[in-house]
Parts: sequence; structure tokens; C-alpha cells
Amino acid sequence: MVDEIVRLGMDFDNPVTVVVGENGSGKSTLMEALASAWTSGFHGAEDALWSAGGGEHDTDFGRHLTCSGTRPQPYGGCFLRAETMHSMFERATPVRGTDTVYNAMSHGQSFLQYVADRPVGVGLWLLDEPEAALSFSSCLGLLAVMKDLVDEGSQVIMATHSPLLAAFPGADVLELGDDGLTSTAWADTDMVRNWSNFFDSPERFLRHL
Repeated sequence: MVDEIVRLGMDFDNPVTVVVGENGSGKSTLMEALASAWTSGFHGAEDALWSAGGGEHDTDFGRHLTCSGTRPQPYGGCFLRAETMHSMFERATPVRGTDTVYNAMSHGQSFLQYVADRPVGVGLWLLDEPEAALSFSSCLGLLAVMKDLVDEGSQVIMATHSPLLAAFPGADVLELGDDGLTSTAWADTDMVRNWSNFFDSPERFLRHL
């Protein structure tokens, strides 16, 4: 996957791109790299909360990527992932000048409120497995917020294990697997097929426990 993207590049022409695949397939690696490349080469410095927010064990993949896009450069959005969400929310109240204390809310409520309170609508939103914070109804709420972002002119790239979030109307769906990164239909992803099979007959899976 890494070699393929470095050699051929990637085009994100759709307002919403969803990346799916098994654990270890490279979804978070791709999201980290996009965040790193965006902050280092193309993203403006106006939003103090826009950060790759990584650690010493993050991939250096982003150093080999260059992001290009529309002009003037959009500078809103953020990179949200579970590992750095708490510290980002901790900084958000004073930086945004709001009375909202995000970390006083539940994990899911804080996530939705943080995105809904966006100070700048137009930008790039990288969401790495946001379903970790969200219930079924909150996933629907995130889809509604994503629609608002798209209507404002933003772009969303999301890695997810959630068939619900992956079903955003009109989204491009990319599946990471043994063949690299493949464009596919939502209904044809392994994720959707597996969940569908489980709901049809859970005992087929649970009897092996």
C-alpha cells in the first residue's frame, strides 16, 4: 500500500472518502501520513488545534507525501483519533474561546460537539475510527454533521470499521486488503458482508467461542 501510494499518488475528488479494512491493514498508517503531509506542507497555521498529534512510533510515511489542492488553501478541519482526542479537547476550550468543556462530556458527546462547534467550516477533516466514541444514534449524528461539513465546502476522509458510517451517501469507498487499496461499492466490502452474515445467523460465529 505504501509503495503504491508513493509511486502513483492518490486523488481525493469526492467530498467524502471512506477507507475500510481489517485491523493492521494500514488504515491508521494512511491517516497519520495524510495528517503529517498536510500539516507540514499545505495546511495553514491559523488553527492551533490542527495537528497530526502523533507519537514517536508513528509512521514516517507522511514525509514521502506532498499534498496539493484548491487555492486559496483551506485551513479548517482537524485530525481526530482516539489516541490524542483527550489532549486536543483539553486545549480546545481556551483556544476556541468557548464555555464548552469537552472533556466533561462523555466520549461520544465530546466528539460530536467538538466537530459541531468548528470555528472554521471549510477545511480537511481526517477522522480515524470515530465509531470508537459513538453509539448507533451518535453515528447517525456524525453523518448529519458530515453532511453539514460537505455543504460548507469541506472534505472528509475517514477510516472506519462501521458499516453505518461507511454508508455516507455518495462517498467513495476504498478497501485496504491483500491487493492494496481498491475502490469498491459499500455493499461489496468484506466489512458489510461479514456484519450482514453475522446478523443473519449469529450462532454460526458464536458457536466457535
